[in-house]
Amino acid sequence: MTAPIVDKATVAQVLRDISLLLQLQGENGFRSRAYDMGADRILGLTQDLGAIVSEGRLESLPGIGPALAEKITELVTTGRMTYFEDLRAKFPPGLLELMKLPDIGPRKVAALWKELGIGSVEELEAACREGRVRELKGFGAKSEAKILEGIALFRRARGERKLLGDVLPLAEALLERVRASPGVVRASLGGSVRRRAETVSDVDIIASAPDAGPVLDALATSPGVATVLGKGDSKCSVRMEAGDLQVDLRVLPDEDFATALHHFTGSKAHHIRLRNLGHERGMKISEWGVHRDDGTKLPVKDEAALYALLDMQFVPPELREDNGEVEAARAGTLPTDLVTMEDVQGAVHAHTTWSDGRNSLEEMARAAKAMGLKYLTITEHSEAAIYAGGLKVDALKRQWEEIDRVNEAVPGMRLLKGIEVDILESGALDYDDQVLEQLEVVIASIHVRHSMDEEQMTRRVLTALDNPHLHILGHPTGRLLQSREPYPLRMEDVLEHAAKRGVAVEINGKPARLDIKAEYVRKATQLGVKLVVSCDAHRQEDLGNLSYAVATARRGWARKQDVLNTLPAERFLAALRAGR
Repeated sequence: MTAPIVDKATVAQVLRDISLLLQLQGENGFRSRAYDMGADRILGLTQDLGAIVSEGRLESLPGIGPALAEKITELVTTGRMTYFEDLRAKFPPGLLELMKLPDIGPRKVAALWKELGIGSVEELEAACREGRVRELKGFGAKSEAKILEGIALFRRARGERKLLGDVLPLAEALLERVRASPGVVRASLGGSVRRRAETVSDVDIIASAPDAGPVLDALATSPGVATVLGKGDSKCSVRMEAGDLQVDLRVLPDEDFATALHHFTGSKAHHIRLRNLGHERGMKISEWGVHRDDGTKLPVKDEAALYALLDMQFVPPELREDNGEVEAARAGTLPTDLVTMEDVQGAVHAHTTWSDGRNSLEEMARAAKAMGLKYLTITEHSEAAIYAGGLKVDALKRQWEEIDRVNEAVPGMRLLKGIEVDILESGALDYDDQVLEQLEVVIASIHVRHSMDEEQMTRRVLTALDNPHLHILGHPTGRLLQSREPYPLRMEDVLEHAAKRGVAVEINGKPARLDIKAEYVRKATQLGVKLVVSCDAHRQEDLGNLSYAVATARRGWARKQDVLNTLPAERFLAALRAGR
């Protein structure tokens, strides 16, 4: 063998990750340094790594002994390293990423994890903004500010696009400021934020007013603006301190609002299709209105009127990706009943202080009730998830007793007894069937051993789907946007098997997941797979993740009847059991 399955850079990265994890575990410095030195040695090779491995010459390299050579050989020849996977399984998946932030070493990460339960960049950012980090020994207010600066730098280094969940709250706050400006008639978000894309590069706001000046001033003087990039008669562009985010505001006469909103919502491909259709009908469509070839301007009061001019159904913003929506709207077959947040009656997939959550059962119940929800599915981690405080069976049963007490204490809200059980490497579920059959809701997810090949991973998931007590497949592809690729998986096979077995598939609303993505949502509905929109909540605020799950469902053309937790609790549970 001269061509390794894994290249030098990947081998070096794995060795450096092992070094970091050993430091986090408190191992002596010699062991961790040995892996760092091994990484340097591998990266510095001028010879072919595959040839060195196949010829058994790794041990001849300075600093690489028999044990390390064996591990590297396994990684290069199989694409995985058992030692690394076992070591990584002891910690939250996001902990390695934390240690790659500027000025945060293993000791600080260990303190953050052990004292505050922080296991990801997103959790650290939230803790800093809430002032919780400064309470730890060795940290302070200045430390929090420096950490937030480091996170912003880290994200810029990963790319210009940002997670929708990181941008939308700020965008909506700025929109409200614009709407409150003197003379504003209408205002809306546009661009990829309005289409609820998974990641966004900037924020577009479109407004109508007789006088643009005061409206543009409102954005330019908004709290959190770092720089005014430009300000003219109808447009203002600023860069925000938070996330180094650019915001563009355009203010037009109200007669042009609908066409401008449509133009700046995009997508570009969708808009081109409509412009071409307009051209066929003797109309020119632009942000400045719709004009006939003779120059006559046609009135367009809203986007629905624009589509009507083209003999089309209204296309919701989430569908405007030139992915068949134009043809469907022209044929009158576009879904008109896409699922909405108002349709959702219960939240699925929530963790509490019983495992790795931040709030108690009662706190989560009251927060869900305050959102207008009728039920909340409690799904702690199972025993195999050591890093997340996974529950042993006796602890799980004690939790059931507390759930009963909370259900009595919080009328109008029902906590459902569930679990997020780990799918083991074999495809078996972490608890015995005798335990699973007592639960109202069983979600099964993969949290470790992501590096299996496509055949192994697909077989693993299909085996899990065969379990008669499984109700929902959790975050099926395992991706983390901007930080972890989906594991290799034949998703169409998985969806077909889920349909056959009557297992629902989760649309995980955690902004870093949004798993499954819209493409698979659409395929799932075509196959008749039942869907569940979930929040993957680890604190009260995370219940709001439901909105991102709903947005992803809509982008995948999912209707209310496709989503099980639009049903009341008893019908939801009955639907989960149907076909099992």
